[in-house]
Amino acid sequence: MYVFNKDVVLEDMGGGLKRKVMAYSENIMTVEVHFDTGTVAAMHKHPHEQLTYVVSGKFEFTVGEETKIVEAGDTIYKEPNIMHGATCLEKGILIDNFTPMRKDFV
Repeated sequence: MYVFNKDVVLEDMGGGLKRKVMAYSENIMTVEVHFDTGTVAAMHKHPHEQLTYVVSGKFEFTVGEETKIVEAGDTIYKEPNIMHGATCLEKGILIDNFTPMRKDFV
């Protein structure tokens, strides 16, 4: 399956957060997430495994008890059911990959 970025609508989620749900199956999903500077992704958890790749910008991520600053080229792993959240320090884009897919996103 091919999903062309130009064909996917950038959904405004409010609060400086926008996203594009890209390719997915029952087992895996890729989501492009756009953050404005100062946007906060509140601490949360879910049963999905998640990898986040930083395309651009700078973010302060908390995963479990650990907080780190990440920027373009960095990747963050989140095991299932671990508390995590982020604050965007410089406007940027993240690519989130979930397994299994996030049914609540479609």
